[in-house]
Amino acid sequence: MQRERISENVYWFQSEIYAQVTAGAITGPQWAVVIDTLAIPEETLAMRSFIEETLGVPVRYIINTHHHADHTWGNCFFPGATVISHTLCRELMELRGPASLESARRQNPAFKQVKLVYPHLTFEGGDLSLRIGKKNLILTHTPGHSRDGISVLVEEDRVLFAGDAFLPLPYVVDGDPDVLSETIRRIGKMGLENIIQGHGDIILRGEIDDAVQENLNYLNNVRKAVRAAVRRKNPLEVLATIDIESCGKSRVYLGGLAEELHKRNVRFLFKQIAAEEGVVITPAD
Repeated sequence: MQRERISENVYWFQSEIYAQVTAGAITGPQWAVVIDTLAIPEETLAMRSFIEETLGVPVRYIINTHHHADHTWGNCFFPGATVISHTLCRELMELRGPASLESARRQNPAFKQVKLVYPHLTFEGGDLSLRIGKKNLILTHTPGHSRDGISVLVEEDRVLFAGDAFLPLPYVVDGDPDVLSETIRRIGKMGLENIIQGHGDIILRGEIDDAVQENLNYLNNVRKAVRAAVRRKNPLEVLATIDIESCGKSRVYLGGLAEELHKRNVRFLFKQIAAEEGVVITPAD
């Protein structure tokens, strides 16, 4: 696990095991807030140890930016903490979590120690604020990657923990590309010092405009390419030629995982656009 102090009492953690997934912590004089957990139990426990033993404060709150397992399954390693999320996050965790965890336990014994802990406090409309020491945290709905996505702004520092609403490669298989594009535009207009992506490295102030435009371009390019493929006589063959570089991204992002995520985006968009246009695709096509 990597970690870095971003500003006074604000910390960033990144997994060295799974998909460069990130988490955060904001500490006050008596307690701390954790933003998301890491995917692998041993890394979440290492993060907890750093906060509680090195920084010397217990974790009172956990904020889940969305329901996906790599951001929420570590909730159980902070006993007594109150978990906060969007209302949809709790609903989706209850709906999908048990089967997903059972499958993970069969594949990796490390997950046998995981227990699902659902959010205790949820919100739906508007923003939710949480004060910790000298920091004001503003929780805002930022959907697109998933319906339940939220971001956490450290108001005084203009640091945004964006969850998976902002990634090195936008990923829409559980969301909506149009909604995600609007969310990314909003993030770009927030006057931020740093964006903490849900996976990958910290985006610095001087990099934000380019990162926003690159993500918007990717979403536009991949949709245009897939729509063109749907309208061809041999759509599946054309689909196979839509590589990540032609859409404006690099396959080296996220330790090489970006290429597979791009392929999943293409398949998801293909089904979506074909359905919208009333096109029936068969393997013979």
